[in-house]
Amino acid sequence: MPFVKVEIFSGKSKEYKKKLLDSIHDALVEAFKIPEDDRMQRLYELEPENFETVPGKTENFTMIELTVFPGRSLEAKRKLYSTIVKNLGESLSIAPSDVFIVINEPPLENWGIRGGKAAIDIDLGFKIDV
Repeated sequence: MPFVKVEIFSGKSKEYKKKLLDSIHDALVEAFKIPEDDRMQRLYELEPENFETVPGKTENFTMIELTVFPGRSLEAKRKLYSTIVKNLGESLSIAPSDVFIVINEPPLENWGIRGGKAAIDIDLGFKIDV
């Protein structure tokens, strides 16, 4: 159950935003082996005065914050990073230098899901140790 938060500069088309979210989700399915229908994504569009970046970034700068169950291997994370960058480059021509990704991994006991149960007490139905 990754929570995906994406921040971009405002002004992109509906089609661009759909391809952006699909590209990230497809990478999560491939690298983290999440179920295809496990999709919880939020897209924030920010005006330039509300989104400062380091010099050299373009109007395609994309910041991706993932909050995920802990347990994925370093190799799975590396695959996720490279697959997101590859997908965004292929689908939207976003340069690798315009993609920033961070993963947050709160412990399972810090997730209240499925009617207020701690995730640590639930059979999630999929592997997180990929």
